[in-house]
This record gives sequence, structure tokens and C-alpha cells, in this order.
Amino acid sequence: MSVDQNIVRKVASLARIAITDEEAERLTPELNNILGWVEQLGEVDTSSVEPMTAVIPNTLRLRDDVVTEGDQRDAVLANAPQGEHGFFTVPKVVE
Repeated sequence: MSVDQNIVRKVASLARIAITDEEAERLTPELNNILGWVEQLGEVDTSSVEPMTAVIPNTLRLRDDVVTEGDQRDAVLANAPQGEHGFFTVPKVVE
């Protein structure tokens, strides 16, 4: 994709940035270079690269999910403003 000065002015207008004709002329090759780099990145074969969620290896230390004090429903509901049939009662939000 090639960017010309009209497109630079349109993008600046959409971004609500006021630019002069000289600035549009100066930004045109810069934006073309950026788009060229993006096209180069698209050409890289990443089919054998596993997706990652962070740049450093990160493992969570999880504890075993064990019930330590079960059957506490009445004690928990004692803190609720309203309870009904063993559950919290909340006001209706959506009509």
C-alpha cells in the first residue's frame, strides 16, 4: 500500500491533527516506510513459532483447590443484606 499526501491529510483529519502542506509532504515517506516494515513483518514465516503470552517465562504457583471449611452457607449469608433460599438476593438491574 502506498500513501500519498491526500491520505496523510485524511488520516490527520480523522485524528483531529492540524498539519501543514510541508508536514504532509514530510510525513508521506515516513508513513510509507512504516507500512513497508509492516509488510515485511507479514512475510515472516511464523508457522513454527508457538504463541506466547509474555516475553519472559511465567508460571503461576497455584495451591490445591481444597475445601477447608465447608458448610458455611448460613455464616456467609449472615453478612448479606438480603438472602433468599440460601442465596444472595440482589436488586433487579435490567428491566
